[in-house]
Order: sequence, then C-alpha cells, then structure tokens
Amino acid sequence: MKKWIEKASHLIEALPYIRRFCGKIFVVKCGGAALVDPQQLHNIMQDIALLHFCGIRPVIVHGGGPDIGAMCKRLQIPTQFSNGLRVTDADTMEIVQMVLFGKTNRALVTALNQFGVKAVGLTGQDAAFMQSKKFIATSDVDADVDLGFVGEITDLDTTLITTLLAGGFLPVIAPIGIDEHGQAYNINADTAAGVVASKLAAEKLVMLSDVNGLYANIDDPETRLHVIKAALVKTWLNEKHISGGMIPKLQACLHALDNGLSSAHILDGNMPHSLLLEIFTDQGVGTLITN
Repeated sequence: MKKWIEKASHLIEALPYIRRFCGKIFVVKCGGAALVDPQQLHNIMQDIALLHFCGIRPVIVHGGGPDIGAMCKRLQIPTQFSNGLRVTDADTMEIVQMVLFGKTNRALVTALNQFGVKAVGLTGQDAAFMQSKKFIATSDVDADVDLGFVGEITDLDTTLITTLLAGGFLPVIAPIGIDEHGQAYNINADTAAGVVASKLAAEKLVMLSDVNGLYANIDDPETRLHVIKAALVKTWLNEKHISGGMIPKLQACLHALDNGLSSAHILDGNMPHSLLLEIFTDQGVGTLITN
C-alpha cells in the first residue's frame, strides 16, 4: 500500500504544474542518439503524449544527425562539421531530406499516433512556412568553410502550426527550409526550435539531447547547474567557453528568451522520463535557463 500512496504523492506534486501549463504551448526539440534507439524514442513520445493529454500543447522540432550520418556512411558520402553545423553539399542535402522526413519524422509521428495522439508530420516546405536562405558565415563559424545548403530562417509563418494545434493535432516538424526559388535548406534543428518557439510565443522551449544540462566544470559531474541566467550563458558563449553542438542549442535558447519566452531547458533525452521530471517536479533533472 505504501508504494501506491507514494505514487499518488507524485501525482499531487505534478498538480500545480499541470494547472499552470494547461493550454500552453511547449516547443520540444528532440535530437541525438535517443532518436536512434527505438525504446528511447518510444519513451520520449510517451512522455510527450502525456503532456498532450494533460492539456499542454506540444510542438516537436526534431533533428536526425545520427541517422543522417549513418546514411551518408552507407552511401560513402563524406561528413564534415563546422562549429556544430553539418556541411551540406547537394548529395548530403538529398540525404537530409530523405532521412529527416522519410525516416525520423515518420518514426515520431507513428509512435505518437500509437499513444492516441493525432500527430502530423511537416517540413518547412509545407505551405512554405519556413522561409530560408543560405547561411552566411559569421565570426562564430569558420568563414573558410562553405557550408553548402545549410540555411537560416528568414521568416516563419505560424498559420499552419496554429491551425493544427487548434484542431487538436500535434505538429512534428523536420527543419527543412525553402527559399522563393524552391531550393531546400538544411536548418539546424536547435536553431529552428528557437525560432518556432519565439514565433508561437510558447511558454517553454525544451531541448532534449545527449547531455543533461550545463556544468560549471565540464569535467566534474557534481557541478551541473540546475538554474542559470541567460546573461551568464551569453558571457560563456562570448568567451568561447562553449563549443561544438552546444553552441546552436544555447543560441536558440537565448533567442527564445530574448523574444518573450519565460524559460528554456536542456535535458538528457536518454534519461527515462526526463521531460516529465523536469516539467512536473520541484527539483528538475536538467538545466533551466531564465532571464
């Protein structure tokens, strides 16, 4: 009987959060190895289904880096990264479209539908809602590297997304942008999630990845930061304390916070139920970034 009472107490702990966030939009970015492991993918989609049925309105933006890398390897297409961004030539762009929407997006939509959620898969090409252009290198990216068909979002029309949400559907977005000439672009999923969250005036942006937050000392697991201010994150980025794939994640979080969001989270998608533990408990399991 005691264990059942403990379970009930966990539900009671979640009650104020369910009440607070009911009807709010959460943008959840899914990426990393968790999307390759079928069981991990199942667990994450199960958690998102629970959010949906608690009255929260999730919007998923997903990556697919490991799957894209694996397909490129199978087809003997070289892979190169520059500051966390995949160099995308014409052959790689074809793989990106095939894998992101044809494989990863389908897996997420199918899993959600099995939990009773009416999930709908999209790319930015649908209704041309994610207008994009070629990414122009800045001081943050090696200017000597031609990133190819890596894009940046120039405009995002939320009409399609909000129409789906109003109908009770859950949008699952593969970050493939398009320009006025019909050219497709590979948009970094973290960056896309930040823009989507900002344009939707979401309550939260949640980054599910392979890391469980930020650390004061990356070599010391005991120094994970439960909460960090956006100003300190900006300082760390400016002083080059952050590297690799964490750069676009944090830039996306800052973009969202600078455009009205109240909080952003970085969680380990490989940890069972990390999303629920972060959202519905007092302690949390990742890093919360606030202004």
